[in-house]
Amino acid sequence: MHPTIRHLAGLASLLVMGSAHAVAISYTDFSDLSAFQQNGSTAAIADPTVDNLGRSVLRLTNSTSQSGSAFLTNTISLANNASFSTAFSFRISNPLGISDADGQGADGIVFVVQTVSNTAGGVGGGIGYTGIGNSLGVEFDTWMNGSGFNDPDGNHVGINLGGAFNGPTASVATRMNDGDDWYAWVDYNGATNVIELRLAMDAVRPSDALVSRTADLAAVLGTTDAYIGFTSGTGAAGGYHDIVSWQFVDDFQPIGGNNNVPEPATLALLGLGIVGIASMRKRG
Repeated sequence: MHPTIRHLAGLASLLVMGSAHAVAISYTDFSDLSAFQQNGSTAAIADPTVDNLGRSVLRLTNSTSQSGSAFLTNTISLANNASFSTAFSFRISNPLGISDADGQGADGIVFVVQTVSNTAGGVGGGIGYTGIGNSLGVEFDTWMNGSGFNDPDGNHVGINLGGAFNGPTASVATRMNDGDDWYAWVDYNGATNVIELRLAMDAVRPSDALVSRTADLAAVLGTTDAYIGFTSGTGAAGGYHDIVSWQFVDDFQPIGGNNNVPEPATLALLGLGIVGIASMRKRG
């Protein structure tokens, strides 16, 4: 049985949304990671990982001096000018090692759209993202590494391209590695070339983006078939970097606004999921 189909029998689901080609992915927990390619330090972390709240999470790093990533093994076909919408919750806890100005814990999480699944980027300030070319990386950075990493401070977000920290940033007042759940929404409208990031401490989608950037994502990627997932990195400071839940739509359909992605309720959606798989392609 295809691993993504198996997810439909659990809490992770794939279903058709809207148009005939659209695929939606929904993880309400990560008890089954068989659809993921795990790389670097992430591959060495036992599956499933249960946090201290009893939830099965996707843990990317769990100590110092690590670099890891997890990407869906199958590519997503971003056929509509590479448009997509995604929403996820994450938790950064158990800070370790040395401290910067706002305390222990490093270095953060990056949501990544890229063209090669079996890779993890730089450790420490690289947050598992640096060096991953042909990519979009939306960072949630919890360590001050200075101007060489385009860091305005030790607690900020940013939108980056090409495996480098080179985009606009916005500072976040509350420490993201405070052990609480955080909620993020990333949308790319291929018709306008605008990428937007929203961030909140609850599950209510903010009306305004915290940071945005204009880019031709299809040109950046060089293809409309892309891998999606997350990276993390730690250095002399570290901690637990967990993805708690995740939704993704391969079109511009902002999640949590007027176009909510419904949660599948029963196995009656299995047939729809099989149709959706047709638009996912696997690379060897």
